[in-house]
Amino acid sequence: SKSKESQRDNEIPKRVKALEDWLMKTGVRLTQVNGQRKYGGPPPGWTGPPPGSGSEVFISDIPRDLYEDYLIPLFQSVGQLYEFRLMMNFSGQNRGFAYAKYGDSAVAASAIRQLHRFRLPSGTLLVVRRSTDKRQLLLGDLPHSLVREELLDILNGLSDGVQAVTIRTMQVGTLGDKKTSALVQYSSHHAASMAKKEVMQVFKKRYGTPITVKWMCFSRPEEDVQKERPVAQTTPKMNPRPPPPSFFLSSRFQPHPVPCPAAQSFPRAVGSPLVCLHKQGVDLPKDCAVGQSPAVGGPQRNADLLLRRLCETCNLGEPLYSWRFCSAGLDGFVCFAYHVSIPGLPAPVRGLVQVLPGAPGHSLEQELRRSIAERVLQTLADA
Repeated sequence: SKSKESQRDNEIPKRVKALEDWLMKTGVRLTQVNGQRKYGGPPPGWTGPPPGSGSEVFISDIPRDLYEDYLIPLFQSVGQLYEFRLMMNFSGQNRGFAYAKYGDSAVAASAIRQLHRFRLPSGTLLVVRRSTDKRQLLLGDLPHSLVREELLDILNGLSDGVQAVTIRTMQVGTLGDKKTSALVQYSSHHAASMAKKEVMQVFKKRYGTPITVKWMCFSRPEEDVQKERPVAQTTPKMNPRPPPPSFFLSSRFQPHPVPCPAAQSFPRAVGSPLVCLHKQGVDLPKDCAVGQSPAVGGPQRNADLLLRRLCETCNLGEPLYSWRFCSAGLDGFVCFAYHVSIPGLPAPVRGLVQVLPGAPGHSLEQELRRSIAERVLQTLADA
């Protein structure tokens, strides 16, 4: 392990030299401030307004000797970057994570789909998730005598962007002890971050007492989420049909729950069902080759159609979809449990699937049907 560490240390000067050469060749300018190295914000030639909420992605598992000469072109291959921030330490290595901001949330969602678990030259798989846009700070253990105007004066001296301040004093326990806290809303994550780094020291110096500072993230109440849970199903045709082909009744075919996937892990290799359709003379969509998933390398839009054609050709009946909401992650992915009944099969196909709402040109129901159909096709292909 020591030899590997020594080899890695020897590689750092080469990587730094490669970065410097790239900066000279491209004319890209990087600025380093507060432990991060930043490109853009805005970049040269940017004419539009700053991007809105949801346009930034969080990148982790970055090798410590990988720099902007590789990362910026990689993330720019998805769409124009508004800003790229690589977190740095004092030794000149990166800290293993970065943020990439695009022009809008649709491009950011595309970056997650395309680059999450992207394999780097070193073999490492990148982790790319939706960035949590934190703009609220909760200040605790404040002096009881503190008034809103006094707090505003302190906060405005630390950073711009204070939008709202709410102070609340609560009684704690039965002895009449009181605790004062404040919720501070900022216009941007950057403004809130700047204040968070300094506010504890300012209060300790000014009032001689320590305070606590925490991020606050708000989400919609559970009852609001439940109202939006999609429940979709189709009615299967009840016409009599001959027994299904023998390969579906193989003892190897045992429908079983699929473990909840990593955020991007949509199936990409569906073989047997497509081969079955091809051999039986069924026309496949133009963007779907035999033995591979629909539109490899692009949006997989035909999985639902392929599953229906497969069931129709093999006289299995129309697939009946149903799903229910399970959970939503901070990265924007939503997890659903699905149940697909195909009348000609001995058992339904069940499992879990994660989707990223907001795909351009797709509703949540379309994205769910596509992802579920891919998993059912994969299950049948593995039978």
